[in-house]
Amino acid sequence: MSNLSINTANIKTGEVLPSPQTTTNQLVEGEGQVATSINSVPGATDTNPERKIEEETENEDPLIPPFKASVDERMEWFRRKLPELAILQSNELSEKFHVRVLELFNNKCSAQFFMVWLSTAQSFGPREFLAVDSLFSTTPDGCLLILSRSMDTPKGYRILKPLLDRGFNVQAVTPDMPFLVKNTPAEAWLDDLKNGNMDPGSIPLFNHLSDLIRLAVLYKYGGVYLDTDFVFLKDLSGLRNAIGAQSINQVTKKWTRLNGAVMIFDIHHPVLLEFLKEYATTFNGNRWGHNGPYLVSRVLERLGDNSEYNITIFPPKAFYPVDWIKIAKLFKKPETEADSKWADDTLVDITSESYVVHLWNKRSKELKIEEGSVMARLIAEHCNICENIYDP
Repeated sequence: MSNLSINTANIKTGEVLPSPQTTTNQLVEGEGQVATSINSVPGATDTNPERKIEEETENEDPLIPPFKASVDERMEWFRRKLPELAILQSNELSEKFHVRVLELFNNKCSAQFFMVWLSTAQSFGPREFLAVDSLFSTTPDGCLLILSRSMDTPKGYRILKPLLDRGFNVQAVTPDMPFLVKNTPAEAWLDDLKNGNMDPGSIPLFNHLSDLIRLAVLYKYGGVYLDTDFVFLKDLSGLRNAIGAQSINQVTKKWTRLNGAVMIFDIHHPVLLEFLKEYATTFNGNRWGHNGPYLVSRVLERLGDNSEYNITIFPPKAFYPVDWIKIAKLFKKPETEADSKWADDTLVDITSESYVVHLWNKRSKELKIEEGSVMARLIAEHCNICENIYDP
């Protein structure tokens, strides 16, 4: 792995550099046995009245700090809110996390995939469903774990049921934060946060917790982590210990920023430990991206050409073929002959050289996918259920 140049990879043929070996569908060793049946269909028959109340009030988000509060005011607010932050604590359901994960991954998975959803189940809409749907269009024998308290409910089960009915291995499981960070550099960080000894920052805390969960779950289990705003074009299960550049210097062709929206790592990979150390020691809740894409860029730049880590850094076209500034054009129906030619050329370019397309949901979530657009044509070839694809 080099922090100065982008390793070459034949994306058109799927050849991986360095040479691919086994896939990352490994389980944690020595941390528990698979139960015969624990919530294999979460929420399908849940009659717990507390769950019902939780669903009805899930729009209330206690993780958004007061606007323009000072550090002292924010910390005082956070200490008052701590009892409401169930995500930071273990409970009867979250303590089943590890066993439920092993139960899912015991289904002869060709690869282990992870997504994190810390928003409401109600906000898991057509765009997020499309990401899951298209994943299984490329890797039908893969297993997807969605780490989410809100989706681990009857409502979440109903959202995922069309995929379950087709036999795909997808499950939402309530994460157990103390378990995920146990025996990692982030364990002390979480203790400080839970004790109210840390400024959570002005940016909603769930953004930072999502950054931490993705690192911790990859370290504990190994596999492929992805955000929920992708369209999958090719099978990722053959890739190993890889991350993608978001941007490069057009003159030197050296990467200028990496992105953690796609990360593929073996279990207990040492660079994940470095990421967790960086998170715990440099946490900043006031700067967007500091604990996410900027973090992975800082760490890999510091590690340099250390061959011990053996990481492949893919060029932007692999995972981020369209810059966030230009993403809107992919949603528009061609209006002129020039537009049509651009759409045809873009479609050929993306389908030949990209594994996935990042939709930059913060930029595109309100955009309608117009019929005949590049996005509509991509989706038509890479979905199983293909419902509501024109809804934002």
